[in-house]
Amino acid sequence: MRPGHSWFLCSTRPDSPSGCVTPSRLTNGEDLESGSNGTSPALEYTGPKLFKEPSFKSNKFIIHNALSRCCLAGKVNESQKNKIVEEMEKSPANHFLILFRDSSCQFRGVYTMNPDTQELVRLAGVGPRTVSSTQVESIYKYSSDRKQFSAIPSKTVGMSVDAFTIPSHLWQGGGGAGGGGNFTRS
Repeated sequence: MRPGHSWFLCSTRPDSPSGCVTPSRLTNGEDLESGSNGTSPALEYTGPKLFKEPSFKSNKFIIHNALSRCCLAGKVNESQKNKIVEEMEKSPANHFLILFRDSSCQFRGVYTMNPDTQELVRLAGVGPRTVSSTQVESIYKYSSDRKQFSAIPSKTVGMSVDAFTIPSHLWQGGGGAGGGGNFTRS
């Protein structure tokens, strides 16, 4: 058998529901590779891959919709939304995440995610400059149909995540001795 070809033989066999015959269903015990009796350890499955490689498609459009229709909707937020969208357009990143203050989904900033290190880096808005994946408290997915975010019962930040929150004690950083300083806007 040539490399890159499937090891299924298609025929019109009545005992095969799909008409495809696997090596174990061959008559006379023929081996596909050598034509001899018995089985060959050289047979390998070369059909369609069952594992799909992760796609690095951008969620920029989804985040833009979330900002426009949910987080920063309305005329009063238009200048802030436009600045953030401009920063997103300049960024080479493919995946963006919105930082919420807490579970009430109050917008604080937009982050990019490094898929290799799983580190989140602030692109615009307010919040820590970087957030490690272990510091993420809860994660959310945006529904364009419902124009709202839904909590995802997981702690793993991946490419399907659109927003996240961090524990309240991380909001206390950035200040001097009192520890109550504010983060700066970029």
